Amino acid sequence: MGINKYNKLLTLHIFFVFLMLGLTAFGGPVAHIGYFRSEFVDKRKWVDASQFQDLVALCQFLPGPMSSQVGFALGMLRGNIRGGVAAWLGFTAPSAIFMLSIGIGINQFNNDLVIPYLHGLKLAAVAIVAWALWQMGKSALRGKTQLLLAISSCLILLSTNLIWNQLALIILSAFIGVFCIPRKHNEILTSPNIKLSKRFGNTCLFILVGILIGAPILASITNIGEIYIFSSFFRVGSFVFGGGHVVLPLLQAEVVPLGWVNEDKFLAGYGAVQAMPGPLFTFASYLGAVSAPIIGNTNGWIVGLIALCAIFLPSFFILSAALPYWKILRSNPSLRSAITAVNATVVGILLAVFIDPVITSSVNQISDICVVFIGICLLSLKRIPVWLIVLLSASTGAFL
Repeated sequence: MGINKYNKLLTLHIFFVFLMLGLTAFGGPVAHIGYFRSEFVDKRKWVDASQFQDLVALCQFLPGPMSSQVGFALGMLRGNIRGGVAAWLGFTAPSAIFMLSIGIGINQFNNDLVIPYLHGLKLAAVAIVAWALWQMGKSALRGKTQLLLAISSCLILLSTNLIWNQLALIILSAFIGVFCIPRKHNEILTSPNIKLSKRFGNTCLFILVGILIGAPILASITNIGEIYIFSSFFRVGSFVFGGGHVVLPLLQAEVVPLGWVNEDKFLAGYGAVQAMPGPLFTFASYLGAVSAPIIGNTNGWIVGLIALCAIFLPSFFILSAALPYWKILRSNPSLRSAITAVNATVVGILLAVFIDPVITSSVNQISDICVVFIGICLLSLKRIPVWLIVLLSASTGAFL
């Protein structure tokens, strides 16, 4: 068998392995890591436990969707860059197609039929974000400095919730962390055996910075809606520390104030994506599809795919840039202190968005409070899948 044919078959194999995970991996980033460990450490033995642990540590350390980055890295371990792309496509496609379809459907269906279910999905989002805040707070706010950063960030954003304020708070908290959070020297584990040169990593970083600077300029010059969409979602994907639920405030600040998506549809889509397998970042495909008519594009599929690619692309540039330097990065205690501070700040950012608009636009009466409370209780049991809670909330909201 020729090398090219073998590589193509290997790429297809990687795609279908991750496609099965994309169809069945419910439960969010932490659950995805469990699926990956079972599939690639215990069953297929693509990596050993030490390599897998280090990959997870690296992807927690970097901006972007943690589980998708781990999947991309596992694909690269098996089949180089093509394997990484195949892994991402397989893991992302099922949820992305579902969310694109929902976004297009919401634009086309009669509002009288859709609004009751939107309200139920918004109540599901309240319960899910509340539970995520509790879980994140327990792990991220373990000192007075972290708690102060979270409270300060929340109060500042409740006063003015602009995307640049969020990014400024993240950058400022990193500097505060370097000087105010005790430095811990951690043991360096085995490095992932992914052979990427420093030159390739530097090129990826150069492209990332170039797009971050150039895309907004190009959008303002051309005034093309699709470029604005790409620029906004690319920026969000570059600055999301923690992944998962943390993407909510950054996306909300990008699309709602500009009028691309109203708050009702935004929160309903966020509730819907919780019921999907695969990465939560496919929420971007829904937002792109819903935004399409506003920017003058009648093809929601195209705009949804632009938003989807834009939000994932930065994390893969960042991962590729970091891998050649992972030993140096991980052994730097100042950098770890900075990341600790950033994690505390994003809890405060998420708390601000949880208060306004998640609660203020969703919880309007006593029955809504009851639905949210029941949802939080069900989430705390951990035995009931999130997608079932979302469906129950949507149905209850429609009934009420």
